Amino acid sequence: MQELDVLIIGAGLSGVGAAWHLAERCPQKRFLLLEGREAIGGTWDLFRYPGIRSDSDMYTLGYHFRPWRGKQAIADGTSIREYIKDTAREAGIVDRIRFQRRVVRADWRSAEARWVVTAETPSGQEQYAARFLYACTGYYNYESGYTPDFPGVENFRGDFIHPQHWPEDLDTSGKRVVVIGSGATAITLVPVLAERARQVTMLQRSPTYVLSLPDDDVLAQLLQRALPEQLAYSITRAKNVALGSLFYQFAQRYPKLTRRLLRRAAIHQLGDTEVVDTHFNPRYDPWDERLCVAPNGDIFRALREGRAQVVTDTIEAFTEDGLRLGSGEHLEADVVVSATGLRAELLSGLALELEGEPVEMAERTAYRGVMFSDLPNFAVAVGYTNASWTLKCDLSAEHVCRLLNHMDERGYAQVTPRVRDVSMPRLPLLNLQSGYVKRASAGMPKQGAWGPWRLHQSYLSDLWSLRYGRLVTPELEFAREPRAARVQGSATSSVALAAAG
Repeated sequence: MQELDVLIIGAGLSGVGAAWHLAERCPQKRFLLLEGREAIGGTWDLFRYPGIRSDSDMYTLGYHFRPWRGKQAIADGTSIREYIKDTAREAGIVDRIRFQRRVVRADWRSAEARWVVTAETPSGQEQYAARFLYACTGYYNYESGYTPDFPGVENFRGDFIHPQHWPEDLDTSGKRVVVIGSGATAITLVPVLAERARQVTMLQRSPTYVLSLPDDDVLAQLLQRALPEQLAYSITRAKNVALGSLFYQFAQRYPKLTRRLLRRAAIHQLGDTEVVDTHFNPRYDPWDERLCVAPNGDIFRALREGRAQVVTDTIEAFTEDGLRLGSGEHLEADVVVSATGLRAELLSGLALELEGEPVEMAERTAYRGVMFSDLPNFAVAVGYTNASWTLKCDLSAEHVCRLLNHMDERGYAQVTPRVRDVSMPRLPLLNLQSGYVKRASAGMPKQGAWGPWRLHQSYLSDLWSLRYGRLVTPELEFAREPRAARVQGSATSSVALAAAG
């Protein structure tokens, strides 16, 4: 069993970022990354559907320590994947990754102050012992996406696919394509498929807010020509963080005005008030669900040119050659894409145990959005719902490194968040009303009503709290290494020295 100081689960955007921070800020730590797949990239290696791209600008989705050098602010999936790979190569992280290691179980042993981690590999199970466990597994199930039980889907003679598992050989040229959904995936797919398909229909049960934004950043390009690379990147990043935060706060404070502004922008793009009011005017307020971004208004352009259409209706049943809708209309289709969302899953199926007893994550409360109550030496990388994922993951990794260094300085082996005030109300962890959030909420951890247990979804607040704020709080319980672990560690060191001598 390999002994480690830190074990990172996942080699995607957040996992590689966490590894960079550990190597930079805690160079004395022995750490590895276990990746269940065969490649670096996580989401950006898994998803290969046409047009896959970021829905946040790359100056905030990128790492703060490594400038985004691409020309487009809203980048395609391949470019993002290469950015993550290049970051790992330049930092020497690739040699620390063990691929095809799917972590399935982690058991905390108090007597040893270690996590015993079990991973499945093509040749069987492997075990690792880690003082600290850092889950950078994303927020959804990698094995399968969410698809509702559509009546009669077995009767459909065409291709029925989910974007999470897009067939490499699928050719939609000259075909009639129906994309079910109205979220980021559907908004991305429709204009790209419309370039070759005979007709593309986005079939939505209810509308979503769609905001057209340019896919490049003129100010960023000017700064890149005038200033050193890192300085130009930092200024652009700060500018985009500020604008995003201001827009979110404005929408929260003035939802009716924000709704009118988004409606007016959509009418400007489409030139048709009736279409906007029917298909792009949601019942909910802005940011009750995540806004969708259309780079350069690509989906609006496809609709204006007649290459795509939007239908707002329910599905009564699939037929042999399409779908019968609740209104009685029949949509003919050769290909149906179920862009109906993800299966939210915080730890990607990892079973946590304390002394062999299963941990119920729904009973845990998030501490600063990084750790969880009563779970020793355990952290997660979870991003924002209203801003770029990496903004929070970067800060979380910095905070974990600060914590590890503090423990080394004081001789602590264990840190555990504890809820001291049992009367504190517990609230849902995420503040979105999206379907994938609602479906998973029962099994998700909670947040508290105040203090370090409350998730503010604010980068500026977290910047102060996680990077500069007080590290040791009354909610953190520190402990030194158990005597049994010290004796065992001394014996292991003696054996290692004898072998070396």
